[in-house]
Amino acid sequence: MRFSLFLCLFLVSLAPAADLPRTFAIDARDLAANRTRLARGDAAVTHDVAALRAEADKLLDLKPASVLDSPGVAASGDPHDYYSAGPYWWPDPTKPDGLPYLQRDGVVNPESRASGDMLAFRRTCESVRTLGLAFFFTGDARHAHKAAQLTRVWFLDPATRMNPNFQHAQGIPGRSPGRGTGLIEARHLMMLNDGLALLAGSAAWPAADAAALRAWLEEFYRGLSTSRNAADEAAAENNHGSWFAAQRAHLALMLGQTDDVKKILLAVRDERIPRQIEPDGAQPHELRRTRSLNYVLFNLEALTLLARLGDHVGVDLWKFSTPDGRSLHAALRVAAPYVDPKKIWPKKDVSDENRARVLPLLVEALRHGEDREFRDLLARFAATPAAGEHWRLWWAP
Repeated sequence: MRFSLFLCLFLVSLAPAADLPRTFAIDARDLAANRTRLARGDAAVTHDVAALRAEADKLLDLKPASVLDSPGVAASGDPHDYYSAGPYWWPDPTKPDGLPYLQRDGVVNPESRASGDMLAFRRTCESVRTLGLAFFFTGDARHAHKAAQLTRVWFLDPATRMNPNFQHAQGIPGRSPGRGTGLIEARHLMMLNDGLALLAGSAAWPAADAAALRAWLEEFYRGLSTSRNAADEAAAENNHGSWFAAQRAHLALMLGQTDDVKKILLAVRDERIPRQIEPDGAQPHELRRTRSLNYVLFNLEALTLLARLGDHVGVDLWKFSTPDGRSLHAALRVAAPYVDPKKIWPKKDVSDENRARVLPLLVEALRHGEDREFRDLLARFAATPAAGEHWRLWWAP
């Protein structure tokens, strides 16, 4: 049995480029290269895949979630509409009913996590990607079937499916039933879609299911192009606007809307990067937040993802710089040293952050040109990723 699996993995690893999975947020060529290394017994990849498989095995017992599970219901009254509450909004202690809620930036109201769909949606999407990766590297059909089951319950089954919109995301009691800022929670769809792309060739995800999900995504994409909330989010000059652009570009790639992808990425290059990044690499919109390091990294994660998507359509965001030096590379150069947990962040934030988030950003930068500082930081701090962090599997150094 073990020899047969080894042989299967080895033969698949030699598949031509045309047979690479259609992943966009993660590098398909490096995935395939690492699968070849696994088949050859590479110790580092074997270790990472063993950790991945253990994580995926635990997900086999995960109960499929749906939008019908949470106690909160969207203002529409339709239980199939996604609903969430703004995380940083709290009851007004001077009002008997607490309305309207007041903002406390960076301080999460636990009520927002308990009453809505956000956590279950994120867990579903993350789980599908983890299971898809496990299937890709091991061929274990149980992982493919579980990923398909989670997807059907949340998106496809008539009794439990979510309507294809985020119009009621991040509502604020007493102020708004749903806001453009809530669309940032839809970014997890990118993980789900890449995870399902890794099920290619599995009987667990037949063409009929793939077509049904595509129809769901097409309707969702139309909303990202036409709704009032989408227009508000597109206009955001901070990380919200960056993540909105990343979502639209990723979906457009999936749906074959290449002209849309190029238009989105050229706007990021010519408008968003010059507005968001100072000549010295600072990100003023993020630095003013009470969790400034988190949001500096969060915006860099979105811009770096946009740069990866740009590779698919010939828009190079890594080499772009304004005449006065505003660039993605400059912004990363400012943030990169703080991967060192001993280096003191210059602002007093309300919480500490996971600085290992810098590492996959360095990897992406190094794909587009050598940088001694980035290479040294990666060598010093690239320890084994924590559970759920699988970036080493789509990086073939």
